[in-house]
Amino acid sequence: MTKQLLTLNVNGESRTVAAEPHHTLLEVLREELQLTGTKHGCELGECGACTVLVDGVAVLSCLTLPMQVGDAIVTTVEGLADAGAGAPGREARKLHPLQTAFAEEGAAQCGYCTPGMLMSAKALLDGNPSPTRDDMAQAISGNLCRCTGYTAIYEAIDSAARMARGG
Repeated sequence: MTKQLLTLNVNGESRTVAAEPHHTLLEVLREELQLTGTKHGCELGECGACTVLVDGVAVLSCLTLPMQVGDAIVTTVEGLADAGAGAPGREARKLHPLQTAFAEEGAAQCGYCTPGMLMSAKALLDGNPSPTRDDMAQAISGNLCRCTGYTAIYEAIDSAARMARGG
């Protein structure tokens, strides 16, 4: 196949890449843009490891063609942290409350599911700053974790929600 040029808005930057038309958004993010935080998992849309946000909505990048994204804003786990003041030539990043809470609550054990969990949780908190445990369960229901048993993940989402609300 012949690669096609496409421009994506990823993590606040317009990025033009040459990609095979049959490659998924996951493949383009990882292979063309070197954004490897988004994980290859099942590649069947069943595990959630590849979850990214497209215009704030959690989507499975393994099932999404980049051409479907168009001008939408794609946010990967690398885009969660806010830019801050850093040393000259190096940009410091302030962790998103979810990233901080996942670390503090031990919600990331092996870490493979963590990027997808973070993105699903971000979509939840952006739409619902005070989610119930049922809301959390629904929001991450497409994300599989084989290590944590989910309790620490729920606690981390709850903690991040409190941090975001200033509590």
